[in-house]
Amino acid sequence: MGVSEARAPGAAGVDPTIDWKRVLYFSLASRALDDIEETRLVPEQKVLYQFSARGHEMAQVILGSLLDRPHDAVGAYYRSRPILLTLGLSLEDAFAAPMGKSGGFSNGRDIGVVCNLPKADGPIVLPMSGDVGSQYTPAVGWAQGVNYHRDVLGDRGYDGSIAVVLGGEASVATNGFWSALTIATTLTLPLLFYIEDNGYGISVPSSFQTPGGDIAANLASFRNLLVRNGDGSEPTEAARLLQETVTHVRAGKGPALLRLAVPRLSGHSAQDTQAYKSKEHLAQEQASDPLPKLYRLLRSGVLSESAIAAVEAQVKADVDGALGPALARPEPEPSGVTRHVYATELQLVGGLAPAGHRFPPGSEVARPEPTRINLLTAIRRTLEHELATNPRMLLFGEDVGPKGGVHAATMGLQAAFGERRVFDTSLSEEGIIGRAVGLALSGLLPVAEIQFRKYADPATEQLNNCGTMRWRTHNRFAAPIVVRMPGGYAPKCGDPWHSVCGEVFWVHATGWQVCIPSNAEDAVGLLRAALRSNNPTIFFEHRALLDGASARRPYPGDDFVLPLGKAKVVLDGDRLTVVTWGAMVERCERAARELEESIEVLDLRTVAPWDQAAVLDSVRKTRRCLVVHEDTLTAGFGAEVAAVVAEQAFLSLDAPISRLAIPDVPTPYNLRLMNAVLPSVEGIAAKMQELIEF
Repeated sequence: MGVSEARAPGAAGVDPTIDWKRVLYFSLASRALDDIEETRLVPEQKVLYQFSARGHEMAQVILGSLLDRPHDAVGAYYRSRPILLTLGLSLEDAFAAPMGKSGGFSNGRDIGVVCNLPKADGPIVLPMSGDVGSQYTPAVGWAQGVNYHRDVLGDRGYDGSIAVVLGGEASVATNGFWSALTIATTLTLPLLFYIEDNGYGISVPSSFQTPGGDIAANLASFRNLLVRNGDGSEPTEAARLLQETVTHVRAGKGPALLRLAVPRLSGHSAQDTQAYKSKEHLAQEQASDPLPKLYRLLRSGVLSESAIAAVEAQVKADVDGALGPALARPEPEPSGVTRHVYATELQLVGGLAPAGHRFPPGSEVARPEPTRINLLTAIRRTLEHELATNPRMLLFGEDVGPKGGVHAATMGLQAAFGERRVFDTSLSEEGIIGRAVGLALSGLLPVAEIQFRKYADPATEQLNNCGTMRWRTHNRFAAPIVVRMPGGYAPKCGDPWHSVCGEVFWVHATGWQVCIPSNAEDAVGLLRAALRSNNPTIFFEHRALLDGASARRPYPGDDFVLPLGKAKVVLDGDRLTVVTWGAMVERCERAARELEESIEVLDLRTVAPWDQAAVLDSVRKTRRCLVVHEDTLTAGFGAEVAAVVAEQAFLSLDAPISRLAIPDVPTPYNLRLMNAVLPSVEGIAAKMQELIEF
């Protein structure tokens, strides 16, 4: 920062371990950034989203100064720029990102207050998100990762490392906050919840977020949680409470929650006039500004006037010096905007690849055993082998431990590998996926199970944020997790909850690979590919296939790996192309064989990425195309296949492209109703014949 970081002599009652000169520097720098944005860059429309940290900066800077371990991490939110500055965010990047300039933490892809900070030799700031409360469970995952690296992998470099998560008082009403609180306290994780309570979530008072408006008071009797409460505008009080809570967490005594009351000296954002606040309340907030209180403390014998003046001059010089280069930065190059959806270059943080992890060799050549196994056993055996050969892999979800999963896919794995590697979770899909993201960011391979596809809905924010992370951070961060997700109709019944497929949702969610095996052999190859991938993957396990006779195959060997995005020709033919996946593969094959026509059946196996080339080559040969899938018809993935065929193979077609799928209704519970809406062998055969005869 250009200012000596030697600690001042101090004064009576002042913590001598706090570098108050550094606190002043970064508090003033943060305030100067807000001043310039509010008075110049926003009016000039150079900054379109501005969220001021006025009133929050001093306590955040003190907190940042206490984070000094190489594996400390911070989960933050849109009003957290002061702590980023303290931890190493350059003033130029801090200016440039809100202007959408090139470089920085997103290269213009994300709003400028949604930050991140990768560092090889010090505390990092995990990628933020634009939604409220989604920072909590990834921070929990990092905290659990700290313990795993230290206790299971034996890396003593993680001793004393912690995670800190920042949130406003409105965020304590979210699913993410309560899920993280449950996980951290039940597992006694090294996590500090730092709640900045400025009294308002935009215009809604904090009393609407938690009874009485004080989350610390409401959690006073929470088990395994140190709770502290104080005034974040008072320097010595804030420093004392921050020191106490950080020390508690570093000592391995479990999580802590610190609520500090701070004033919000600007609107929620630059567009917020604060007309909902009375003049008296606004005046009261201004009287609580922490900077005048910081100056009073410093002038009580902590710093000389000349030292204070030197810091002020240095801040002005540094801020002015950073603004010009930030303004001069070029706009991001549009030709690169589609890069980094998937891994083409190595990210800085997240997953196994940055640490140079190497997997055993794999092969597309199956070495089948003599006995056929069901798809469920294929999944279990693949998980078992990868757990045995990769100590950084963890497997978790609801009921995956002693019970072995509600479908028995993890039966015996906890007994074989222990509770630190195969474990049950609380009943929160937000917590399962958010925790997985944090574990991946810490350099581990988390394999999370969502019991049924429909139950993934509460985790939608975390799943979307995980998928877009690489793109949003311009390849600085990635979270290559694997999410096992059973779904689809059961052999003897359906229902609107457990029988959902909805795979197109994850295809539409940027950055995800989506695998849908139709048989045990492919399940092994696709799952192993997912577990060794540098991208996040949804692995869909169809309920009707888990023990279905049609899906049984010999186990193909422990080194069998399939490339993702490569379709399989199930039947060769030249009169009709049928494109399908999952449980519909067997029905399409049966229909084709019953017709005794030359029909080519393609099993996509993965719908993201999907094998466009194989489909187009087949359609150009057969000149006809039928797409069959279990998801609902409207906007199902079959529509995407049909659109690509129409666009790129239109002149090769001798018949209209046709689709068969479930009508636009949920899967019914009653067996007769379920069979009425599912594409049947007879219905598929009839459509095949119709297209061939067209």
